[in-house]
Amino acid sequence: MSVAVDPTEFAGKRVVVSGGTKGLGRAIVERFLAGGARVITAARGNPDPIAGVEFVRADLTTAAGGESLAAATLAHMGGVDILAHVIGGSSSPGGGFVALTDDHWLDELNLNLLATVRLDRLLVPQMIERGAGAVVHVTSIQSVLPLPESTTAYAAAKAALRTYSKSVSK
Repeated sequence: MSVAVDPTEFAGKRVVVSGGTKGLGRAIVERFLAGGARVITAARGNPDPIAGVEFVRADLTTAAGGESLAAATLAHMGGVDILAHVIGGSSSPGGGFVALTDDHWLDELNLNLLATVRLDRLLVPQMIERGAGAVVHVTSIQSVLPLPESTTAYAAAKAALRTYSKSVSK
């Protein structure tokens, strides 16, 4: 099945996609591009190139990584109209809550919650000042239906993201 895409739907829009180099994030980047947007994203490594995308090498699980992406966004695009947070995942071991160390918890929180919070703090104020913009936070069904044997920290971070998102929306 083919879906018709309006190549001008996002014309003139400046879009940041966190986690935009593979999987769902890459598909979202490609969709914004197909709609005519200017897109910037970041990754820790060297992703497969995406034609027409500004790329920043940055680890968004760190404050410095978020600052790098925000600075590049403002320098190259002058601001942002749409901020789409797709970043997320889990690398914690199975075995339930007893298998998770503090480092596992911190890794999951930095990836699945704090990367989003940091970028929002850096980029949303210019949207508020302009009185325009959209912020999208992609979370997970696990925020309400966790898999306790394998992704406890991920699910907790996504639940926190869901609550944070509600707060930001107000």
